[in-house]
Amino acid sequence: MAITVNIYYTGVDGNARKFAEEMVLSGVVSDIRAEDGNLKYEYFFPMDDRETVLLIDSWENQQSIDVHHASPMMKKIIELREKYDLHMKVERYVSDEFGISETDQSFIKA
Repeated sequence: MAITVNIYYTGVDGNARKFAEEMVLSGVVSDIRAEDGNLKYEYFFPMDDRETVLLIDSWENQQSIDVHHASPMMKKIIELREKYDLHMKVERYVSDEFGISETDQSFIKA
């Protein structure tokens, strides 16, 4: 059962994008991706909102998230969020045990 967290970072004057860029360039993103249990850590930019960045952050289980939250990376993330004065909206999803149904698969081109 994977847990995926969508975090929408919103700022002004391009600060959300600057935050994401600094997260990548500083190596924090690479360090997080290397953590045990991390399945995905990717930033996306909504086409219709230049002041928001979407982070899709996926983990094997809650224990992996808890270890991540206790790691030194969280201090760095919080410092950068404060530096860029970002606000957050968070959505959390838990994968089901069945995956994508056969019916849904018929609409997916691999």
